[in-house]
Amino acid sequence: MPADWFYPFPPLIEGTVLKRYKRFFVDIELETGEVIVAHCPNTGPMTGVYHIGGRALVSYNPSPRRKLAYTWELTEVRDTVPTWAGVNTALPNRVVKSLLEARQIPELGDYTTIRPEVRYGGDGKSRIDFVLSGENTAPVTYVEVKNTTWAKGNLALFPDTVTTRGQKHLRELAALVPETQAAMLYFINRGDCTDFAPGDEADPTYGLLLREAMAKGVQILPCRFEITPAGLRYLGLATLRLH
Repeated sequence: MPADWFYPFPPLIEGTVLKRYKRFFVDIELETGEVIVAHCPNTGPMTGVYHIGGRALVSYNPSPRRKLAYTWELTEVRDTVPTWAGVNTALPNRVVKSLLEARQIPELGDYTTIRPEVRYGGDGKSRIDFVLSGENTAPVTYVEVKNTTWAKGNLALFPDTVTTRGQKHLRELAALVPETQAAMLYFINRGDCTDFAPGDEADPTYGLLLREAMAKGVQILPCRFEITPAGLRYLGLATLRLH
C-alpha cells in the first residue's frame, strides 16, 4: 500500500442525469429543480456508467471563455455496491502527474525529471503522456495513461470499444523496449475494482497487443483509486488477469 496520498476535487454539486447527447452535452437536474446543460468530458460510450436517472456530481466554473459553466465530474454506478466513477477524462493525466511528482508509484523506479506530452514513435506524430528520466546512466521510462471505467464485478476492463489509437500506442511502446523502458498505466476511475484485464470482448486486437507488449517488456500498471465527492485516494496496483 502506498503512503497516504489524496487529490482533492473542487466543490461539487449533486444532480440527476436526464440525457446525454451530441457526445459533449448532458442535461442534469440539480437538487434545486433547475435543469442545466453540462459539458460531458468523455466522448466514449461510457459503457456501464451512463445511466439516465443516475446521480451525478458537477463542478461549476463560470468564465466568458467557456460555453458551459458546468462540467460533469462523477457519476454514481449502482452495481453490487453503489460507487462513484469518474467522467472527466482530462483528470487522470493531472492526477498521474501529481502521483509522479510525489513518487507514489515505486514500480516506475527512480527519476528526477518528469516531461509531459513528448513526441515519439516511428512517424514522430504520437505524443507520450510522460517521460521520466534520471541521471545520465539511468534508463528513460515512457509512460502512457489510459482511463477506464468499464467493469464486470470487481474486474476493470479496457477498452470498452475498438480503439485503433490505443492499438497504435501499444505497438509504439513495445517498439521502445529493450533500448528504453515503457509502461502502460491504466487509471481505474472507480473504486470498486480490485482486478484488471484487457477488454477482449470489445477489442480482441487490443487484448492481443497488450499481451504481446507485456511479453516484450512493457510494464502494465493498473492503478486503483478510492473515489469520493471529496477527491481521489491512490490504493496501489490492481491484480492483473490475462486469462
